[in-house]
Amino acid sequence: MDPAGGCPHARNARLMERGAVAPVVLPGDVPGMVVLGHDALKEFLAHPDVAKDARHFAALADGRIPPGWPLRTFATVRGMTTADGDDHRRLRSLVSRAFTIRRVEGLRPRIEQLVDELLDGVARQAAADPVVELRSRFALQLPMRVICELFGVDEEFRDRLHHLSSQVVSTGTTPEEALAANKEMVTVLAQVAAARAKEPGDDLTSALIAAREEDGDRLSQEELIGTLILFVIAGHETTLNLITNAVRALCGHRDQLALVRAGTATWTDVVEETLRWDSPVSYFPFRYPTRDLTVDGTVIPRGTPVLAGYSGAGRDPAAHGPDADRFDLTRPAKNRHLSLGHGAHYCLGAPLARLEATVALERLFARFPGLDLAVPDDELPAHAGFVGNSVRRLPVRPGPDARER
Repeated sequence: MDPAGGCPHARNARLMERGAVAPVVLPGDVPGMVVLGHDALKEFLAHPDVAKDARHFAALADGRIPPGWPLRTFATVRGMTTADGDDHRRLRSLVSRAFTIRRVEGLRPRIEQLVDELLDGVARQAAADPVVELRSRFALQLPMRVICELFGVDEEFRDRLHHLSSQVVSTGTTPEEALAANKEMVTVLAQVAAARAKEPGDDLTSALIAAREEDGDRLSQEELIGTLILFVIAGHETTLNLITNAVRALCGHRDQLALVRAGTATWTDVVEETLRWDSPVSYFPFRYPTRDLTVDGTVIPRGTPVLAGYSGAGRDPAAHGPDADRFDLTRPAKNRHLSLGHGAHYCLGAPLARLEATVALERLFARFPGLDLAVPDDELPAHAGFVGNSVRRLPVRPGPDARER
């Protein structure tokens, strides 16, 4: 696996020639595997003999993974993404009620307000310069603001947390950079937790602290910080990539955008087809078989670190037909994808990500109907690292503002 990342789709095609399950070499010459066939991945994600707890990671348990290994945080952060069974249910239950479809729908007015404010900023920028960097000015700002408001993260911390998140999820950092980023991330989020402990508010961090103080067995300090790391990173990085990839897809497929404008397809269709066709997360670390496990005819040895190949599963011809590489909003069962996970660890924030992306895209293209990329898509610099799947910049020409007509 190339630590520098890049577009995953050509790599997935080569890997799929070996089968739905393939061996890979992770950074630092650590042997691993990737499951990237749709049916194989669905089976693997829900298999009872597959764990998330890093005590099942053989190379880590044997001391063969150095402290500065760039993927170590994915394995060792304390929280629901690295917990199994009762521990996982305990940690998930502490925040799950805040992410139900009904609770998330209650956030719609605030999300719509934020989107309109951000689009006002895009319009002001476009008035001064016809090219606007949409990823940083819009696609990033919406999910970052929403997740930070939900968890009571003060504005002074937000830019730094995004920078640190980008380093934590990058697979190309040096050991020194990885250690420094993780240490600072813990420090910053400990400051956030201390601020909410001193001045509790109507936010999830305050609620988590209250739960810990009422019953210390429900949540340790390390688990509190680990939960914040998970939600700050996953709560904005994935939606950032989703919105970015959807804009790119629509700009590159004007016929599909025309279907939405004609009412033949919906913005929900856009979000689901983008999730399938260009998953915002490409290869997510890690799961570990607790015994030698055969998946789609391939043996995955016990304790092997396994990547969930969401971008590969999304374009698997066996599941999506011979035209799986085509972006098609009229595709039957377009939501038959695994990009938000499957089984016990299905993405808790899925309703929020879907709502944010749907509102963002609908209002963006209504406000700027002539919006297009300012450079060809294949010239956009790829996302750093192989975990996330997107581009680092999204320069666009918004065109005329519909509100000024």
